[in-house]
Amino acid sequence: MTDLTQADLDHLADWDTPTICNGLELLDEAWRLTGYTTRAFTCLRPDAKPMVGYARTATIRASVKPGSEAAALRREYYSYIDTGGPKPSITVLQDVDDQPARGAFWGEVNTNIHKGLGSLGVVTNGSIRDLADSAQGFQALAGQVGPSHAWVHVTSIGGTVEIHGMTVREGDILHADVHGAVVVPPEHVKALPGVIEQIARKEAVIIAAAQSPDFDAEKLFQAQGAAADVH
Repeated sequence: MTDLTQADLDHLADWDTPTICNGLELLDEAWRLTGYTTRAFTCLRPDAKPMVGYARTATIRASVKPGSEAAALRREYYSYIDTGGPKPSITVLQDVDDQPARGAFWGEVNTNIHKGLGSLGVVTNGSIRDLADSAQGFQALAGQVGPSHAWVHVTSIGGTVEIHGMTVREGDILHADVHGAVVVPPEHVKALPGVIEQIARKEAVIIAAAQSPDFDAEKLFQAQGAAADVH
């Protein structure tokens, strides 16, 4: 979809990722079982606003010493983060080691580099470190926290990766916060706000009933019936 604007993406950041998932489920029931992460992350900034951006994908390894081509590949990788597609971007980095997160690609240096190159943050099954010294405003959802970078190096750039059950293709739109991440189909971006607002109106009826002092199961059933008529 070529008519998406930055304002469209910014608007989606007004809601947390579970709310985005709720909206996507109504727009496409397939999103009840796909498109989102299914394992918990370590979140660098749990209180940060959700990030919404275009995926830049790559893979890394840390358990084996890199070959002579590693330096050139890393330069290519940084160029890709900078110019490989629309911004703002979210870096999606799959650790392909048999035991992921042996070494941290993310710390004080790389968070600052990526922020400077237009990345809002990273979603990875790998590890992060230097938590206190990471770039201000840069978000990270990671497999774990670890102390060492081991032999961490880039092994591929672009293409399709999988992070905690979520398949991400280069250029996908991602929404992510402390809860996890979800791929947002571009054709649903403009429709999501209206659907989410309708969900909120329906939920408000049930929540108001639940918070009343005389709430009981019968009041719940009445509220559920009333909510079903809300548009």
